[in-house]
Amino acid sequence: MPQIFEDTQTAFALKSDAELERAYFLFKLIGNQPLVKIGTAVTNFAIKSHLPVEGLIRATVFDHFCAGINEKDCMPTVDKLWVKGVSSVLDYSVEGKDTEDPLDNALAVTLNILDFVKEKEAMPFAVFKPTGYGRFILFEKKGAGKPFSASEKSEWDRVVKRFEATCKKAHDLNVSLLIDAEESWMQDAADELVEEMMRKYNREKAVVFNTIQLYRWDRLEYLKKLQKKAAQEGFKIGIKAVRGAYMEKENERAEEKGYRSPICSSKQETDENFNKTISYILEHLDTISLFAGTHNEESSWLLMQLMKKHHINPNDSRIWFGQLLGMSDHISFNLAAAGYNVAKYLPFGPVRDVMPYLIRRAEENTSVAGQTNRELELLKKERKRRKI
Repeated sequence: MPQIFEDTQTAFALKSDAELERAYFLFKLIGNQPLVKIGTAVTNFAIKSHLPVEGLIRATVFDHFCAGINEKDCMPTVDKLWVKGVSSVLDYSVEGKDTEDPLDNALAVTLNILDFVKEKEAMPFAVFKPTGYGRFILFEKKGAGKPFSASEKSEWDRVVKRFEATCKKAHDLNVSLLIDAEESWMQDAADELVEEMMRKYNREKAVVFNTIQLYRWDRLEYLKKLQKKAAQEGFKIGIKAVRGAYMEKENERAEEKGYRSPICSSKQETDENFNKTISYILEHLDTISLFAGTHNEESSWLLMQLMKKHHINPNDSRIWFGQLLGMSDHISFNLAAAGYNVAKYLPFGPVRDVMPYLIRRAEENTSVAGQTNRELELLKKERKRRKI
């Protein structure tokens, strides 16, 4: 792999010795699969039982992977990253709720973040999850073409209004908006809604970005169809390309219900699908803007080479690299130092409400072969360089 990703001095420049040691300790824990399972079960039990564990969680895993409990709490991290040329995406990481109050609260938080983003150069994007704006079952029914009851129809109208209010505000403020992807059986309805927002608000440039999870073998074909529509109808496409976050759930449901899994048959196939997709996007950059959410060094390097091949400047506003806070600093900070557009996702929210997100992070790191080992290898290298 190219030397650009081996520079640990640049990668960990913002970490104190104590923070470097905490990161090393956490990734050693995450690398132990049985320990992660036990830790997850114990943490879930402690939270459900209202045991006083928030202080411990905050001092360890929360402060490594999250930027704070509210927007203001995140600002020191935003400013710190920006010193090194790394932008921030504030991500209200409270998982989907089933009642209206939290849904309206998620809308209020996102609209508030848009105001923050407009005033702060270091924050070029806002983001939200579809199930932050509406109940999962509504998206599922809508995508399956099942009829809504009168109350569900009224509820869905409110979901559409939340999307509309957010996308309109992003457009009016000239701020980009990332909309996350979720499970495949609710995604069709979300895709349809996001496409409508693109058609409306992406007339001049990509403001609204949909997310495609490329561990799904059908997503490149979906993008090609969307590109044809955009070319015919005169709107731009924003795409956040990621590998995906719900693999076990997807495979289990497919097996249980007896349909073909939407997930690629192997890690290699997923990697090829991701790389083909970013290649396709760079061939259609007149229509599609890209936010490449990847912790994969080979895909990051490929994107850099494709940009050179197509004579695209590293800081072209249509191409961004993105990683999560607390992960892959060797990619983020070294790319930023080389002049590329890089943003860290900064999850935030009340400690208890963000725990499902944190647990998923730990489980994903445990299941992705090589990811945790690579983090540990680089942290060891930096500890040795600092003589810790």
